Amino acid sequence: MISFRNVSLIYPNSLRTVLDGLSIEVNEGEMVLVIGHTGSGKSSLIKLVNGLVPHHTGGILSGEIEVAGRSTRSLKPGQLSDVVGIVGQSPAHGFVADIVEDEIAFGLEAHGVAPEVMRKRVEEVLDLLSLTELRDRSISSLSGGEQQRVAIGAALVLNPKVLLLDEPTSALDPIAAEEVLAIVYRLVHDLGLTVIIAEHRLERVIQFADRVLLINEDGSAEIGDTATMLASSPIAPPLVNLAKVLGQEKISLSVRELRRNTEELRNVLTNLQPKIAPANIGSAIFTLDNVSATYDEKSVLTNVSLAIHSGEVVALMGRNGAGKSTLLKCAVGLTPITRGEVQVCGRDPRELKGKDLISRVGYIPQEPDDLLYNQSVADECRQADLDNNVAAGTTLNIFKSLMTLPSLSIHPRDLSEGQRLGLALSIVLAAQPQLLILDEPTRGLDYEAKRELIRIVRSLARDDGSQQRHCGIFIASHDVELVAEIADRVIFLADGEILSQGSTRDVLTSSPAFAPQVTKALSPQPWLTVGEVEAALEGRNV
Repeated sequence: MISFRNVSLIYPNSLRTVLDGLSIEVNEGEMVLVIGHTGSGKSSLIKLVNGLVPHHTGGILSGEIEVAGRSTRSLKPGQLSDVVGIVGQSPAHGFVADIVEDEIAFGLEAHGVAPEVMRKRVEEVLDLLSLTELRDRSISSLSGGEQQRVAIGAALVLNPKVLLLDEPTSALDPIAAEEVLAIVYRLVHDLGLTVIIAEHRLERVIQFADRVLLINEDGSAEIGDTATMLASSPIAPPLVNLAKVLGQEKISLSVRELRRNTEELRNVLTNLQPKIAPANIGSAIFTLDNVSATYDEKSVLTNVSLAIHSGEVVALMGRNGAGKSTLLKCAVGLTPITRGEVQVCGRDPRELKGKDLISRVGYIPQEPDDLLYNQSVADECRQADLDNNVAAGTTLNIFKSLMTLPSLSIHPRDLSEGQRLGLALSIVLAAQPQLLILDEPTRGLDYEAKRELIRIVRSLARDDGSQQRHCGIFIASHDVELVAEIADRVIFLADGEILSQGSTRDVLTSSPAFAPQVTKALSPQPWLTVGEVEAALEGRNV
């Protein structure tokens, strides 16, 4: 179905080859998972399949790529749209209509499909992705996860032979992600759809993939069956790392498989306890008191009261559309509050401007592009140093600590999703805010970058023994693995109301849908992370 023959790709002014001599064959009805570090070229590989690279992006391409017998070198993306459907990292950037149903129908209209056929296909896709209730909604009013489902629906409505998915679950809660991946899996097996999927949250998708394609930082690539590739890959989800810690000879790709293979080891763990480091919590720096809010004339928050303290990491979780992003925006005065009171460091954020605001609260939205407006990465870092009145190079050094740097001359809009997030985070952290607000901070980040983010957030939140207490961190995230690693407390939001809250261990281990992989694999024991298990086993062996 898809053929790469000795394909190499390099972009103008790039310091590295994106792909170097790649030769692979992807069969009809196969699901191939593309993995690699942030910025390694996963998105570029996907865009090569439908001709976006190099026809729209530029770049020097050698070798041959064929899809269903058609050459992507001689045909542009529009000429392949009946064969290849694609959903990019940021669906909002690709929408052409304002209403959900119109967006899904657009591709059919462009291809001149008969009205009666169009109606049938649109209804099928709306039902398939549980979008029927959203059909008349404005796309701009949808949550990030809802927009992701609309984008997938717009790609599927043309009945393509090949579906390309770039970070398809990055904005989805665990339940919605399982639903979308189950649908894609069914399309692969029932209809013979060929899927190439790039994903950083491997824990969600490895059980569905037939093969894994690993892109190395030098542009070389390796492909093989999922278990073999992940056994030796530097990039692996918690379940695979847990299997290694427990000494499994064969790597397990699902919780069910791991539980079957580790019954005796799980009995050993029942006599051990996780080592819990107590958080050093200070005074409240962000409070909501009976806050209600609306968005687009719809009630989004109802009588919400909470407090975030210095030295504390609090995670906000819940289904897509629960009101998490709206709640976070309360901290920077962006939410139209209908009743209640908001305080950040003793002040109403709606009364704060400029440096008075950013010195108190740093906020990174789901779309970090909103914080980037200069012409190069170097310019962004220099401007952030000036705006935050810090030593030259401060922002760049934070960026270096997060991930391998791209060319400093590249335009921020040309960075990968994860690189843009890393740059935006560096800019905000340079101001040393007392409260740090992060909306889906691991979207687009590989496991290595995520570990560095965890290290930085921990260092910001923990008291180092000096007179000045570290800042409070408030994170909205669907990434249960991040929450398990980093949060002291979890707040669950449902339909704009707080459903439950408590310690991370109590909340996550009692939630089947939002429990991390380690918790599911070692249930009923209250383990959260691979690190906890490893530390406990090492202590026992000593």
